[in-house]
This record gives sequence, C-alpha cells and structure tokens, in this order.
Amino acid sequence: MKNISILGSTGSIGTQALEVVRANPDLYKVNALTAQNNAELLIQQALEFKPELVVITCESHYQILKNALPNTMVLCGEDALIAAVQLPKTQFVLTAIMGAVGLRPTIAAIEAKKDIGLANKETLVVAGELVMQLAKENGVKIIPVDSEHSAIFQCLVGEENNPIEKIFLTASGGPFRGKDLVFLANVTKKEALKHPNWIMGAKITIDSASLMNKGLEAIEAKWLFGLTAEQIEVVVHPQSIIHSMVQFTDGSIKAQMGLPDMKLPIHYALAYPQRVASNFERFNFLNYPELTFSEADTKSFRNLELAFVAMKKGGNMPCIINAANEIVVDAFLKDHIGFLQMSVVIEECMQKMDFIAQPTLNNYLETDKQTRIFASQLVTKQSLTNLKSKTY
Repeated sequence: MKNISILGSTGSIGTQALEVVRANPDLYKVNALTAQNNAELLIQQALEFKPELVVITCESHYQILKNALPNTMVLCGEDALIAAVQLPKTQFVLTAIMGAVGLRPTIAAIEAKKDIGLANKETLVVAGELVMQLAKENGVKIIPVDSEHSAIFQCLVGEENNPIEKIFLTASGGPFRGKDLVFLANVTKKEALKHPNWIMGAKITIDSASLMNKGLEAIEAKWLFGLTAEQIEVVVHPQSIIHSMVQFTDGSIKAQMGLPDMKLPIHYALAYPQRVASNFERFNFLNYPELTFSEADTKSFRNLELAFVAMKKGGNMPCIINAANEIVVDAFLKDHIGFLQMSVVIEECMQKMDFIAQPTLNNYLETDKQTRIFASQLVTKQSLTNLKSKTY
C-alpha cells in the first residue's frame, strides 16, 4: 500500500490520478488532497477518499471546506501545500498543480525525502538545476508524469550505462498545425482551446497551441535527463501515438507508444518500478495505418524558439519566460491580448529583466515575482501592439 499526497487533485491530472487510485484500492491510499479554488469537487473527493489532510489555497473557501469536512484536517493558503507533502505517512507526492507555485512544495517534498511524480513541468523550468541537485542529495526519485517525459523515462529503463545521443520530443502541433502568421494573428481563445488529441486544462491547452508547452518540456527534459539543448529535437507527430523517442550512440532509437491517455503515464509513475495491470483501452495498429512526422515551425510559433534560447542562456532565463508565459496566457484567455502578442511580451521580458547566471532559490522567486509584474504592465499598455518582435 503506497500512501500518496496529490497536489492539484481537482485538475485534469489530479482527477485522472484519482481514477487510477479508485481502480487500485489495494495499492494506493490517498493521504492528502489539495486544490486552488474548486471547493465543491475537493469536498466530493475528500468524502470518497478520506485523506488525512485537505488543503484549499484560495482562503475564501476555507470555511466551506471546514464545515463540510468536520472529521478531516483542513488548511488553507499556499504555505499549507508544504504540510500536505510533509505528512509522515506520505511516501509519494504527485505534483499536479499548474505553474511556478509548484516549486516550493516540490522542494519541501524532496527535503522530506518523499519520491515525486512530477506533472508540474514549471518546477524544473524555473529551477531545474537546484531541484535535481536536491533530489540527488536526498536520494529522492523524480518520476516524470508528462507523457513525453514518461516516454523517455520508460525508454531509458535498463539503459543506465548507455549514453544518450539525442531525444525526440513529439508534438501534436496543436489546433493550428500548418497555419501561418497571417492566420494566427486572428485566432480566438475558443479556437485555441480545441486540442485535436488531448483533453487538458485551459493553460496547458493554450501552451500546446502556441508550442510553448513543447519549449517548456524541452527545458524540463534537459534537467531530468542531463542533456544539452543540442541533444533535444522537437518533431511534429499529429497522431500523438509515439510519445517520445531516445536515440543512443549506436544509432538505435527506442520509442514509447500508446493512445493519448494521461492515465497511462500516471499509472506508470504511481506503480514504478512495477508495471501493474490496467483496463485502459489498448492501442490497435490497424486503426493507425500511418504515423507521420514533420519539422516544427519556429517562425510561426515563436515561443518554441524562445524557449530554446532561454535553455541555452541558462541561469534565471527559463524562469523569466515561464513567468511571462503564465501572465500572457491568462491575458489571452481574458481576451486582453492576441495570440501572437504572447510571444512579443515574453521576448520583451527576456530582454528587459535582469539576468542572473547562477541564481539561488531566492533569486528564482524574486525573478518570478518581478517578471510577472513587468509582463502584467505590458499586457495592459495601449502601446502593446507597437512592440516589435526582436531577434536574438
């Protein structure tokens, strides 16, 4: 029986993780559940899974949960996420919350020597070097839950002594695959939220449409697998069946395949190192007679190129693009800026924010804070449309 804490239990990854737990009651016990503001669903989950602790980070919902769960410890605020990962009985923490807010509780879980199922890519984008070093020092396993990183992780099992030549991160291309800048200038959030293959939350769906998601995944892969930017290639694979590939120094390539269902990598991360039987739908090759691949278009989808620039620059630059991206995606979802303007604001932040080559945790946190302030100012300026995209 593995005791788990789930950060972000009401989101897409969190709810699917609970489906896996529900199907395997003899294997997993939920110790803590957390959510940002979906109090109604969090209450339902707590009544079903009976965790020791429930956390709602939006403090205005605290009393609602307290009244509904009189026999459960209920805490509120972002600091309470630390308590959720440090419970003595918890052995495994699934970090499924969105954004840089996942950094502090992930570090707290590592320091408490809890193994991590990482579905919060921003943690490694913001402070990958620091987090991976802490995990090494504390003997903590970080098992990726993103489908692409889970694929690479699975391809590397048994290959510990065999050097990686290159990895291929596959991208569906999102809803705007093949579209040019003229088309992208006028797309709406409704169009951007229609992902062709995956059912995800709004923020990650917009990131997928802009290819920023693939850029953030590239940065995450760098730290997870000890790679350079030159060892990471993004290829567009519209069918989303091959989730990613590893090429070794002898030229051989291993790929992990399956239907686009996030429950598979969640199931793998929870059960690792075992493979536990599931009743998930099985892939049928005859239903996919063609698997196709093409080069990613970094001219139309500038965010992907900006992410690689940030990865090569290092320091706090990935932290800057992540913070700026969170602000512009929120602004796009609120119809404050256009689709292409997201890249313009991100690039402006990359140029104007202070660069720190060897940041500390406090540097990362301050960079995140100041970048959000600057990006928020940019998206409210009437002069935003006059900002020109600059080339590095």
